[in-house]
Amino acid sequence: MSNDAQQENQTVETPTAEATATETPSIESQLASALEELEKARQDVLYAKAESDNARRRAQDEVDKARKFAVEKFASELLAVKDSLEMALKDNSSIENIKAGVDLTLKQLSGAFEKFAVREINPVGEKLDPHKHQAMTVVPVADKEPNTVIDVMQKGYTLADRVIRPALVVVSKAP
Repeated sequence: MSNDAQQENQTVETPTAEATATETPSIESQLASALEELEKARQDVLYAKAESDNARRRAQDEVDKARKFAVEKFASELLAVKDSLEMALKDNSSIENIKAGVDLTLKQLSGAFEKFAVREINPVGEKLDPHKHQAMTVVPVADKEPNTVIDVMQKGYTLADRVIRPALVVVSKAP
């Protein structure tokens, strides 16, 4: 290398500390900025956690209320039935009046059941269905197919197609 080339290499200016400070942020300012971002992210996480906790708590409260008051409408319908029964017990004027009152009360009760999808299971003449019927007795019958319900000892009930009480039945068998 010639002397001129060596002098050029030596005369190349290196950046001073002041020039570097104005061009790029210092490590301290970078650290401060990163800490601010970290604190903001931490606050965001805490806010999101609090929101999810509140949503979970509100949902649990709603479920608890739904369980607690699920039968409120049904109970309101049954209050009229209870009132009618109490009036029938107070009225001692005649058997016919009491019978008429009980008939009306039964109609009210049946109406309440219908309104809330409580249906009777009255399976006379049907095949025995162990999901809906409970055989209490088996009787030999010549003119019926085996496992046919020939009598109902106690009606069963469904609520929205779910059996809440099976029907107690008498079932036929081959003689």
